[in-house]
Amino acid sequence: MNKPEWIKAVAAKSAQPEDQVAIILETGLDEIYQAMKREEKVTLVNFGTFYIDVRRSGTVFKFNPSQKWRALFGWASTYKGKL
Repeated sequence: MNKPEWIKAVAAKSAQPEDQVAIILETGLDEIYQAMKREEKVTLVNFGTFYIDVRRSGTVFKFNPSQKWRALFGWASTYKGKL
């Protein structure tokens, strides 16, 4: 799925105009970007956490998926809800 497809899907599910959805999603992505630039952790419930790991060898971008996502891919998970 690419960005235009994502926008179209969200617009269809939310019954909102694509141009409005595009603005909201782009703004949300920019806020995540700005937080990462400040080396802040970003947690999206039921999705996962993005964070920066600063090491002697350099800075590493990391993503830790939520338990729901771990369960979807068969990774160790305590998630018991619907997938």
